[in-house]
Amino acid sequence: MSFDLSLPAQLSGALGPDLFLMGGSMLLLLWSGWRPESDEHQRSVGILSMALCIFTMVLVGYYAYEGYTANVGPIAVDNFRWAADEIFLIATVGTIAMSLDYNRREGITPGESHVLLLLATFGMMILAAARDLIIVFLGIELMSIAVYVLVGLNRRRERSAEGAIKYFLLGAFSTAFLLYGIALVYGATGETNFARIAGNIGKFHLEQNPLLLVGIALLLVGFGFKVAAVPFHMWAPDVYEGAPTPITAYMAAAVKAAAFAAFFRLWLEAFPSLLTTWHQPVWWLAAVTMVVGNLVALSQRNIKRLLAYSSIAHAGYILVALVVGTKLGSSAFMFYLFAYTMATLGSFAVIVALGARGEDRMNVEEYAGLWTVRPGLAVAMAVFMLALLGFPIFGGIGFFAKWYVLQAALQAPFPQTRLAVLLVVTSLVSAGYYLYVVMVMFMKPRDNKVALPEPAGGWTRAVVWGSAAVILIFGLFPDTIVSFTRRSAPGLTTDAPSGGVSASLPRSMSAAKTEVVALRYNSLPSRH
Repeated sequence: MSFDLSLPAQLSGALGPDLFLMGGSMLLLLWSGWRPESDEHQRSVGILSMALCIFTMVLVGYYAYEGYTANVGPIAVDNFRWAADEIFLIATVGTIAMSLDYNRREGITPGESHVLLLLATFGMMILAAARDLIIVFLGIELMSIAVYVLVGLNRRRERSAEGAIKYFLLGAFSTAFLLYGIALVYGATGETNFARIAGNIGKFHLEQNPLLLVGIALLLVGFGFKVAAVPFHMWAPDVYEGAPTPITAYMAAAVKAAAFAAFFRLWLEAFPSLLTTWHQPVWWLAAVTMVVGNLVALSQRNIKRLLAYSSIAHAGYILVALVVGTKLGSSAFMFYLFAYTMATLGSFAVIVALGARGEDRMNVEEYAGLWTVRPGLAVAMAVFMLALLGFPIFGGIGFFAKWYVLQAALQAPFPQTRLAVLLVVTSLVSAGYYLYVVMVMFMKPRDNKVALPEPAGGWTRAVVWGSAAVILIFGLFPDTIVSFTRRSAPGLTTDAPSGGVSASLPRSMSAAKTEVVALRYNSLPSRH
């Protein structure tokens, strides 16, 4: 079925999964506020919220299975959107499951906390569907406002309040960059729709228009803040450390994935003809983010700050797929998001399982000898660390995620060899802190003064073992995920040259257009 987005009824139909989630969230919000706060009530709201997410996942899967499409309009109806939505919803289910046990331990009773996660996820789904700059801004604000509140959810901790204030102030600062960028791009092209922006750039020869170039630069800065790319990452470590641990997991996985989904679609659908203009800044953004994120993570001993800098480094790896700008790069991007989301959810679920009231057990050294007292959690955490490292076999799907990004970089019309080498080198550097966590758990003796961690709650254990199982099973049989991500490229991306992995990808452009893209790549600076 093809939607005609000029008709309100069909536009609503194209937004069916999003509106279903929003409608259910509004009903849950009313119900959560109807009864007095209690642990039992917040758990009931949480369980219903997970059920709503699962039903939404089924609806998204139905849309993808039926192959719904749409004409050019303000929202996208394609596999890229459906794949991104599924990732957001998986992350939301995992976060709510962790929160059920975490909230009970920390004495957080408002049921609205789970509804805020649903509202933030609705904003993410709007972001993944956006093909218009106004819709992008709407999605970012819907997502961000809910997350601002969630970061400061634990009012008993000063660090939580500090993190919420920092996130709100710097988030508003980054939103200003986005708004100014949107205004300048509109002023230069007269359009906010991605396809029409691309068309007007070519029609009126705006490639060197100063207004447009400054607007793109401001958009790059705004998205750099949202994905925590260096040098726009300064908010991430403090916010990740101060936020409740399940919310930190949500920000590191779902929020980052949503920002990248909008970033990826905007860059490849609105500005494909400006490849030679934006390629070099994004190249350096990816390179510096990989280097700084990994080097600073080496010195971290607080497990949440360590994973915060790890998240920054992974933003650099994902940016490599954007730099490539091909259909294979888009496939690698989506595959990486899925693998990174599962490993991140699992690692933070282990932190929740081993935590104590007040979040005092956050030093890596307190995990010493974990193998002797909680062998299951130690093995699961090792799997997640190895997956984030990209270690073969034991790292499961994490290895293939980095492998496909490398393939995309090396098989681009103009191979990004130096960026691929840098990705490999910085991944080796990351072994210094990922393997350190593993070494502490398995090789250091346990300090008898450190209290034994209490048994983890059932919901948290489900997230730990579910994430570990997905990582290991799809690490052995990755073809299912690969075949799905191959079909999830934004409409205006290009194919890589034939050969290797990319030979099996469907070609979406004519040979002549591919040659044009190759010529644009060849005009890039030779040092790249």
